[in-house]
Amino acid sequence: MKFLFLVSLVFFFTLVQNSAFAQKKEVIVVIDPGHGGKDPGHLSQNTQLLPEKDLNLRIAKELGGYLEKYLQNVKVIYTRTSDIFPSLNERVAMANRNKADYFISIHCNGNDNKRVRGTETHVHSMNLAKSVQLGIEIEKQFSKRAGRKSRGVKDMKDLKHTLQVLKYTNMTSVLVECGFLTHPKEANYLNSTYGQEIIASAIFRAFRTTIVKEFPKINFIPRKNVPNEENNASTQHYRIQIMSSIQPVDEKDNSFNRLKMNVQRKKLNTNNVYKYIYLVGDFSTKNEARTALKQVKKRGFPDAIIVKKS
Repeated sequence: MKFLFLVSLVFFFTLVQNSAFAQKKEVIVVIDPGHGGKDPGHLSQNTQLLPEKDLNLRIAKELGGYLEKYLQNVKVIYTRTSDIFPSLNERVAMANRNKADYFISIHCNGNDNKRVRGTETHVHSMNLAKSVQLGIEIEKQFSKRAGRKSRGVKDMKDLKHTLQVLKYTNMTSVLVECGFLTHPKEANYLNSTYGQEIIASAIFRAFRTTIVKEFPKINFIPRKNVPNEENNASTQHYRIQIMSSIQPVDEKDNSFNRLKMNVQRKKLNTNNVYKYIYLVGDFSTKNEARTALKQVKKRGFPDAIIVKKS
């Protein structure tokens, strides 16, 4: 009789678990733009480029935008949407309180060796299979689709310390290092709209692959075409940002003459000290912009980058 009771009890809890799984109608993901407010994070050698906290926020919002636009039944929650600094405890509490299924923390890396470059995805422990698998998918997308150098998936043993947002969150959790701001070329890439879109798109694709496998009963059919790494020349145009400044510089300044191109000054709505950027050209393809960028750099603007026309 006791044996039959235990069998019935196990069967009952199995039904409850299966019922709960079947009733789940959406996936909740918390996106955490690292640092913020008083904490700038890593800085580039070029002081005209954005600090890590701003890049994290831009990439995080780009990622969230892709999820909301191209997938159904995914709820996106941000730990911050402006230049504020939630504590690590607050970030963890927000994810746990909302009973998130996934936690993705967005960061940019730094190293004393300025030649070090590439992406990394961190998990708390290699024993956490779901987190590790998501990390593998992200790094695969970085390497195969986005053309970035992948440094692989790492855990606390590689870092020699734990990461609080990974240790104490109760769900599948990863911390993505999108590149090294201390590597000049990678810093320029991460500061470009194009680079931010590619990084966000890679994380998006990895996340989509993961949730489709993990939740086969939820309909995640994209509403529209998935964002592509390659540019559609008929709908997207690019410009070259030659510099930024704290105070406005006249668009007819003599220093721009060597460019032999019209310069447009644009004021930014930002908390960053650099309020103005200067743009040239209007290119319908990525290759056209790259060709022009080489000329711009030769003419005295070595820190110029390609940006998407807004």
